[in-house]
Amino acid sequence: MTTAAEKTVLVTGGNAGIGYFVAEQLAGAGASVVLGSRSDAKAEAAMGAIRSRVPGARLRRVRMDLADLASIKSSVDALELDSLDAVVCNAGALLDGPRRQTADGHELTFATNHLGHFVLVRWLLPLLAAAPAGRVVTTGSFVGKSAQLDLADPQSARDYEPKRAYARSKLAQMLFGFELDRRLRAGGSTVASVVNHPGGALDSLTPSRPPVHVRTAGQRARSLPAGLVLQGKEAGARPAVRAVLDPAVTGGQLIGPRMFGLRGRPRIEPVRGQLADTTLAAQVWAASVDLTGVEPV
Repeated sequence: MTTAAEKTVLVTGGNAGIGYFVAEQLAGAGASVVLGSRSDAKAEAAMGAIRSRVPGARLRRVRMDLADLASIKSSVDALELDSLDAVVCNAGALLDGPRRQTADGHELTFATNHLGHFVLVRWLLPLLAAAPAGRVVTTGSFVGKSAQLDLADPQSARDYEPKRAYARSKLAQMLFGFELDRRLRAGGSTVASVVNHPGGALDSLTPSRPPVHVRTAGQRARSLPAGLVLQGKEAGARPAVRAVLDPAVTGGQLIGPRMFGLRGRPRIEPVRGQLADTTLAAQVWAASVDLTGVEPV
């Protein structure tokens, strides 16, 4: 069995937010961590912050823009790895303002959060299959559970609203994670796909990690009531870290915070409702193939 110290893990969006704390916690456990980031400067700042807390942390970065689907294979090639133990598909965009499109014509939130990871997994699967027990860990969202996804308009061309588009993209991600595991199992692959979500993870409840994140005394005081039912991003990272490191975790499982799915230590959650809808998941998969031109499995 591969120990944490023998694992190499790619964390998309590892330079900020929950992804930063996933990277920090994995590095603290001894894993070699690659931070996927659009910004070299932000990735360097994040690595400096991690090293200040984890002396000797094994870190590197790779430039990765998930909204630019054609560039993703080059980012994977730049890893220069023979195998990869896990990828944490964490990077996400929650935008303000009017609907925006990528150069490929995809809605920016849906492209970054879902389609980019869909393509990334396609190019990473040979590396994951070369590891003893590769894992794809997809970070969804509590709000994705209750989103409504119109497969005739998955990119919200008709009724775009930023938070709704974000929730839809997260539902698509989670359904992809479960469908991926079913397809991997059917093909006899040794790679497992696990889904997680951080619960209610707020910046105001997140400890400072300068220069990546700085919480003021005022923010801390104002956030105390919320801390009764929600948590910070350091705690929100723990379900993803467990999904990577816990040898008892198996493909197709959902991991989230223990208390009402909003805060607390990570636990295995039942897969219910839309997340258990295999027909919807297969339809999301087919739509994603149509939109990207690639098929992971």
